[in-house]
Amino acid sequence: MVLHDLADEGRRTRQRADAATLVGVYLCFLVLVPARLVIGGLPLDVRPSLLLGLGLGMCWLCAQMVDNLGMAKGPNPARTGIFVFAASQVATYGYATWKYLPADELKSADLSFITILGLLVVGLLVCDGIRTLDRLDRVLKFVVVTCAVMAFIGLLQFFLGFDLVKYMTVPGLREVGSGESVLERSIFRRPSGTAGHPIEFGVVCGFAVPFAAHYAFRTQAAGLKARNWWICLLLLAMGAVVSLSRSAILGMLVAAIFLIPTWPVRRAVQTVVAATGFLVVLRFFVPGLVGTLLSLFSNISNDPSIQGRTDDYDSTSQTIADNLWLGKGFGTYLPTRYGPLDNQYLGTIVENGLVGLAALIAVFLLGMWAAGAARRATRDPHVRDLAQTILACIAMLGVSSVTYDTFAFKIASGLMFILIGAAGALMRINRATSGGISGPTLRFSAKALAAWAARGVATARDQAREPR
Repeated sequence: MVLHDLADEGRRTRQRADAATLVGVYLCFLVLVPARLVIGGLPLDVRPSLLLGLGLGMCWLCAQMVDNLGMAKGPNPARTGIFVFAASQVATYGYATWKYLPADELKSADLSFITILGLLVVGLLVCDGIRTLDRLDRVLKFVVVTCAVMAFIGLLQFFLGFDLVKYMTVPGLREVGSGESVLERSIFRRPSGTAGHPIEFGVVCGFAVPFAAHYAFRTQAAGLKARNWWICLLLLAMGAVVSLSRSAILGMLVAAIFLIPTWPVRRAVQTVVAATGFLVVLRFFVPGLVGTLLSLFSNISNDPSIQGRTDDYDSTSQTIADNLWLGKGFGTYLPTRYGPLDNQYLGTIVENGLVGLAALIAVFLLGMWAAGAARRATRDPHVRDLAQTILACIAMLGVSSVTYDTFAFKIASGLMFILIGAAGALMRINRATSGGISGPTLRFSAKALAAWAARGVATARDQAREPR
């Protein structure tokens, strides 16, 4: 009898695999499997994370059809933004493939459509499938850890010239691209880690810095050892800096603008002092690095990469005019034929038209709105700080997209939609635990109150009719 009770208790306390578990596995494939590896034997260059993402999308769809798997339903700003963006992609794909496309552009359009679909459905799974703060924390902590591992690989490339990625081979996968993970800028190596380019490496590291800081401060405030989170924060900050990426530095500045004014004065001062000290130490141990970073902004008018970005406006003007509303087709503006577009908003106008641009902006704004609503729905300082961190990182990705083509990089774009989903999930969680703020609960309460009042009136009427 006792053994039977213990077995029942073990079954009740054992955590079942849920959406957070699946997203954690997805993050391993997304961030830690080198971007140059794709599934062998397929005509398209499909990354393992894409195949897994499509599988998670099927899980989300099936769970939406039943009521006993804990999948949230109903309106949510982040969910709406993802659906609007998905609808714009379907419209663009239909418009592009309805007319003639060269074979290479058609192949790229097919792959791009499948890829963006695989990213969107993971965002939906995060938004609707993660129902508690503990499970959402698990996912975001795992984002920090996987990005810190990637940062460590990049630091090995920068300081030692040792490219661990060359030895990261997986059976069943094949290589695409040049296979080079280290480029150069000025006198320094530019690491890529497991990412496809140093720009993506820097943006991903910078993206995870605010979350690492959040969990370091939160763990320290709880009286626990936060050493591991501080190590992750140091690795990520160094990774963002040594990438020598203008997009990464700009993104972290945007995140700081959104975060520091909302922090306690003591934490804000400590952060500014620590950041200044970090740059001083880095300048001492890596001579010329800080100066190279400053020159990215001080010599911006003479930077060939900036001139290339401004030249894009002239080269794309006719393409935009010919396909103003729905664009040329997502993935059809091939860099090898037309040249690269280092501005996601410009690229979206070219490939998805004004409709796609409006949908992309809506994704960012609705994600920020959901994070802001989650912050307003709770008085817990740690949860409010998490919501503000999510909002700041969405703003960071939105601004950084001006200086690089987000959707050309699968790790950065994948993390973007996970973050949008996390904003929606946190909004649902806070509203569900804030004492009946959500719409359905209010409607139920009003209905119950009206029924109670009607019963009271009827009882009073019956008592008045009784003979005395």
